[in-house]
Amino acid sequence: MAALRSEVKAFIVQALACFDTPSQVVEAVKKEFSVDVSRQQCESHDPTKFAGRGLAKRWVDMFHACRKRFTTETADIPIAHRAYRLRALGRMAEKAESMKNMALTAQLLEQAAKEVGDVYVNRQTKNENPHDNVPPTRVQVDVVDARKPDAVT
Repeated sequence: MAALRSEVKAFIVQALACFDTPSQVVEAVKKEFSVDVSRQQCESHDPTKFAGRGLAKRWVDMFHACRKRFTTETADIPIAHRAYRLRALGRMAEKAESMKNMALTAQLLEQAAKEVGDVYVNRQTKNENPHDNVPPTRVQVDVVDARKPDAVT
């Protein structure tokens, strides 16, 4: 196992603190620093795992600070916002519809309705009187002739 520079270690610790898997971290380190590391070497930088039990205090503190910040600050993550998700679903639905993929369009519309909330769900309020929830079985319509006052047909 090769010794890693501090900046690579910091990158690994922060990525693991943000719940990236060791496999994802290996790929990110390769892409970012052009350094090959193993999954086991990455996992040794996670103090919540058995492999990371001997990690230096500096990295443990960085891990926990980063983990806390990551779990409490979702405002910086666009997908955490309903408006962002609805816009993305809208774009996808338009594209699916233009491709004549009606099944996918219907699924996307259903997902958007679920995202909004009670629009998708057919909820009925429960009243104390069970007769209040029964839909009417017969509707009476009175037709009035406007030419004859007081005439009902």
